[in-house]
Amino acid sequence: MLASLISIASLMLSTLLMMVGLGLMNYVVPIRSVAEGWSTFTISFIATGYTLGFTISCIITPMFVKRVGHVRVFGALISLLGVGILLCALLVDWRAWVAFRFISGFAIAGSYLIIESWLNERVTNANRATIFSVYMITCLVGSIGGQYLVPLADPKSTALFILCGIIFALAMLPTALSTAQSPTPIAQAKFDLPKLYRLSPVAFVGSLLSGALSGTWNSLGGVYTQIVGMNTAQGATLLACVLAGGAISQMPIGRVSDLVDRRLVMIVCGIIGVVACAVMSLFDVHSIIALYVAAFFVGTVLYPIYAINVAHANDRAAPDEYVTISSGIMILYGLGTVFGPLAAGAMMQLGGTSGLLWFLALVFAFYAGYAGWRTARRKVGEGRLEKTDFKAMPIPVRGTETSVRTASPDDRTP
Repeated sequence: MLASLISIASLMLSTLLMMVGLGLMNYVVPIRSVAEGWSTFTISFIATGYTLGFTISCIITPMFVKRVGHVRVFGALISLLGVGILLCALLVDWRAWVAFRFISGFAIAGSYLIIESWLNERVTNANRATIFSVYMITCLVGSIGGQYLVPLADPKSTALFILCGIIFALAMLPTALSTAQSPTPIAQAKFDLPKLYRLSPVAFVGSLLSGALSGTWNSLGGVYTQIVGMNTAQGATLLACVLAGGAISQMPIGRVSDLVDRRLVMIVCGIIGVVACAVMSLFDVHSIIALYVAAFFVGTVLYPIYAINVAHANDRAAPDEYVTISSGIMILYGLGTVFGPLAAGAMMQLGGTSGLLWFLALVFAFYAGYAGWRTARRKVGEGRLEKTDFKAMPIPVRGTETSVRTASPDDRTP
């Protein structure tokens, strides 16, 4: 086990620095957008540039990796991350920021894909849980740490943007200078959406909705903190509460879903999401502790539902279908992250601050309702159903990891 951890030490250090930069970038950009006086719909349109780039990269990046390898592409993508954030400091115009955020989204998705495919080659069935737990903790610590860098300077200046670019530049060094062997090229996965729908309609729809949920919060959560009157430290804490909730709840929710019909877990998660968002809408900066607690409970279901969708689809798939199915889920999730911020931005424009939370509550309600409807239409045991083990997904990831891993029969529940 120690040898396995040592073999990925440089990769984890690069990941930690990348996540610090990402946490800083994804918080300072919405804060600066609000400071510029841009409308919530305009900010959501900027966020759509990021999510669109993210989704496209999941399809295109494997082509580059097959041609020149992981390390070179990782270095190029980290460079693009620095370029994207520094351009935002150089030219403050929302139309330009759509393109700059597209660059950032493209780069971060490709970086996730490379990191996670690299990890998958290093793990075995015996150490998979430990290795990915280390990865999840690294991502969580980096993201939260980056958010807490925002109070160090005025977001209206260029200092935080430059600092972010420096951190991204540093993230290249551990992997670029490592002597560890590079992994084999990523296989180009194909996706078949009609097949996915036939196998698991609830995973098909659930992937779209889970993308809309996390994409909306990741894009507009920072905007929400500013609109309700939080300072940057309070806002960083609120965002950290959501991430912490997701990190803590993934494994318990996953284990429960291994024991019962996963659709029942989806229903419960959706109901918890509706209630938590409704409660959160009742509080503001004057009830900051209550707001933190409500945000934590939103996080407990906001992120884990993606992994439940993957597990449910794999339950009904043959081993040789895992990559195709998971790739389809990834694309649907990406599409959800594109339309979610736009719809939520429009609701915030019309309904004010609470528009974001009511949009999330509405999506959670639809998620629970559709899972309930599918449960009534197809009872447990109908069709192929051999449960796979639930696998926790790193919190900041938007679905790249499952697209590059071919699960083996050994991964299935005995």
